[in-house]
Amino acid sequence: MVNESVEANSKKLCGYEFYERVLGSPRYVVAPMVDQSELAWRMLCRRYGAQLCYSPMYHANLFATDPKYRKDALQTCPEDRPLIIQFCGNDPQQILEAALAAQNYCDAVDINLGCPQAIAKRGHYGAFLQDEWELLTQIVRTLHEKLSIPVTCKIRRFEDRAKTIEYAKMLEAAGCQLLTVHGRTREQKGPLTGIADWSYIKDVREHIKIPMLANGNILGVEDVHRCLTETGVDGVMTAEGNLHNPALFEGISPPVWQMANEYLEFVDLYPCPTSYIRGHLFKLFHHIMNIRENSEMREQLATANQLQQFHSVVRRVQAKYEPYQQGELDYEPEEMELNVCELPMLQPWLCQPYIRASPESHRQKIAEKQLEAIDPNRTKRQYFDNAGNEISRKRMKKLRRRQRRPIKTDAQLQLRRERHLEYCEQCANPLGSKCEFRLCRICCRDKCYAENSDCPGHGILIKSRRAKAKQFEQHFRQENNNDARLTASRPVDNNSPTIDHLS
Repeated sequence: MVNESVEANSKKLCGYEFYERVLGSPRYVVAPMVDQSELAWRMLCRRYGAQLCYSPMYHANLFATDPKYRKDALQTCPEDRPLIIQFCGNDPQQILEAALAAQNYCDAVDINLGCPQAIAKRGHYGAFLQDEWELLTQIVRTLHEKLSIPVTCKIRRFEDRAKTIEYAKMLEAAGCQLLTVHGRTREQKGPLTGIADWSYIKDVREHIKIPMLANGNILGVEDVHRCLTETGVDGVMTAEGNLHNPALFEGISPPVWQMANEYLEFVDLYPCPTSYIRGHLFKLFHHIMNIRENSEMREQLATANQLQQFHSVVRRVQAKYEPYQQGELDYEPEEMELNVCELPMLQPWLCQPYIRASPESHRQKIAEKQLEAIDPNRTKRQYFDNAGNEISRKRMKKLRRRQRRPIKTDAQLQLRRERHLEYCEQCANPLGSKCEFRLCRICCRDKCYAENSDCPGHGILIKSRRAKAKQFEQHFRQENNNDARLTASRPVDNNSPTIDHLS
């Protein structure tokens, strides 16, 4: 096994050979984004200039042990290259098993050491491993030695500049062949994101010899070129800028309905969960959906759960704003929602970056809300159901969740009514809808125990488990018999010490 891994390792390209000959020296890179960089979106980005794409972050343990999770994750096609698959985890062996299962479907495996979210803290992965250098060395070195493809890493900087440089050099020494450095710290996230510091990236670039990508502050193609010049990196990675404008690398701002329609065409070819589609359309339509007059369209998009419903929203957006885009009508700025503090730089129907509020303004906003909360004269927000009755906020959220559920057809409703009238053949309880014996769970279990049967519909596997137990028992007896024969055939050494001699 060791010889095989060494042989495979000697054949694979590393460093700049890998970056140039396998990846094609990419400068424009789409970041790994959970539930957002799926195949359909990657293919749209490649159409508009992306030269390298990362998969979403996958959990190494689930990828290695759950066949369904792995099948859903490995959604790719021949045109989806070059591709790097990213994993999160904290166990070298688990990450290796996941990477071995993925290495035939990608050009490299990336270790996520940059995720700053609370879920990464709970799961002990991402940026919350950045202080455990011994463990990270073991993870990177294990993958570097055992995989037939290179291992890469994505990290965030420390507050300490020298420590950031040493961190990068440690990963390079362990076997990392491509390093992505985010110019923000672990604490810079959400409303406290702030500005990424490219000077840290430049310093790391001057101290390591492997290819390097920069991440952070990319709102347009001009930022990409400025970052390349200021930091000296080989390529630039973008996440949020790409979600708001997948044509970012071509330096254009197409109408949002054009990007939405092209994305939905790829979804037709490469299906994905509706939650991914909804998320992408909300990002593309960010400025449009924050216009007060478009609240009905926003609600329609929020409750859409079928592909034709998403197409319907896109058609409504196009029907309203295309006359302005074509110059047939003069556009008058529309009223934005009260909670929107940033205005679009371009017309709201064009793809454009989302500019976050500064951390200072966020802190000020929180302070204002705290003062408002203790104001005895403040007006309390009210919620009403469809009949006009006042309800609680919790109840309103529950109603909205129900509205997002798929609308059942007449046939499904009729089947549901008919099923309610069916009862167990042995008692008055409703029968299980998938039970092979047309019984309720209790009667089915009794039948399976008595007749040594299985009922997959109820998940009762008495026969299978008994057979497995019997097989184990036979195997155990055979092992004992083999041990007994070996003991009987072993020659007796009269000179060996006995219990009497030892005592």
